[in-house]
Amino acid sequence: MNDTPSGERLHIALFGRRNAGKSSLINALTGQDTAIVSEIKGTTTDPVYKAMEIPPLGPVLFIDTPGLDDDGTLGEQRANKAKSILNKTDLALVVADGKEAEKDFRQEDDLIAWMQKKEIPYLIVFNKYDLWKDEVALPAASYDIAVSAATGFHIARLRELLATKLSVNDSKRTLVRDLLQPADVVVLVVPLDSSAPKGRIILPQQQVIRDVLEAGASALVCRDTELSDTLMHLKDKPRLVITDSQAFSTVADIVPQDVPLTSFSILFSRYKGNLAIQLAGIDAIRELENGDCILIAEGCTHHRRCEDIGTVKIPRWLHEFTKKEFRFETCSGNQFPSNLSPYRLVVHCGGCTLNQKEMAFRIAKCRDNHIPIVNYGILIAHLKGVLTRSLEPFFDKTN
Repeated sequence: MNDTPSGERLHIALFGRRNAGKSSLINALTGQDTAIVSEIKGTTTDPVYKAMEIPPLGPVLFIDTPGLDDDGTLGEQRANKAKSILNKTDLALVVADGKEAEKDFRQEDDLIAWMQKKEIPYLIVFNKYDLWKDEVALPAASYDIAVSAATGFHIARLRELLATKLSVNDSKRTLVRDLLQPADVVVLVVPLDSSAPKGRIILPQQQVIRDVLEAGASALVCRDTELSDTLMHLKDKPRLVITDSQAFSTVADIVPQDVPLTSFSILFSRYKGNLAIQLAGIDAIRELENGDCILIAEGCTHHRRCEDIGTVKIPRWLHEFTKKEFRFETCSGNQFPSNLSPYRLVVHCGGCTLNQKEMAFRIAKCRDNHIPIVNYGILIAHLKGVLTRSLEPFFDKTN
């Protein structure tokens, strides 16, 4: 379970004021010294992540955040960073020292009101029960559970509450499994270019292989340079061919028209994003003018190569297709601009390292600001003239 990608884990984030015991609580929940614990206020200055498994939820990612009441210029930045974690939070734990909560719960109430507006599920956890149990009489309705991270009181019960608050991962949400039948053969085209990591294949390809196996089908992996021979040696035509988007043109010329074809990136648009909204982003390309600024957004961080897809290939292909000159800006990892007004188009990767909540937030932010957003694979398929064909495998399953 520790090998499960973070983007496939339920994200459980802890929020609260400094010295509420968030770090101690996450250590108690994980059974490890994940976060640094200190009596000094503001010890946690950046989000701390810890992956583990909680039956029956399966793999989860705990996130310990800086205090919401952090003060000063840096403190305000830390508090804002903590709040930004809500964009990827599947379940929030609002943690408070029960004794302090009896006096003042306004900051927590403000946070809860915001979460209710955004429909983020949450639990109110009053910590340090061992220190205030004989002094404070709190109404049961004011919190979901009282715990002591120091003594372990009610920690097991809190884990059980997490399971009841969150539903088990939706088994209907699949990458490719719903397109396949047992015994189908799927050909995965994986070019090994300069951007491919040494000694392994990239995360989207690994996840698609796993989903193919979950369907009871077989995954046959080859490079684009061996694709013709691979298809020739198959007894029957494959049920589906999935290619790296960068090889779309080459692969489309090789794969017979009666064999369904799509890309890893388009599968991820359907899986984690919103295929319909990202398809609509294609319409914005004809409206682009010389000098317009386009944001290239990626969920992961990696070393840029000379033929990097985001900073080199996509800008080149857009210029060749439109015969116009654009300006490009990039963002990667957890960074996504709060102000999208400078951009006429957002081009986003498949988001394999992001959880569905974060990808949905980014798409919704673009929609709310009337900025078109399109997925890498959808854009490349359009620029290479194979978009309609690349969507045929799931025309009846578009969401």
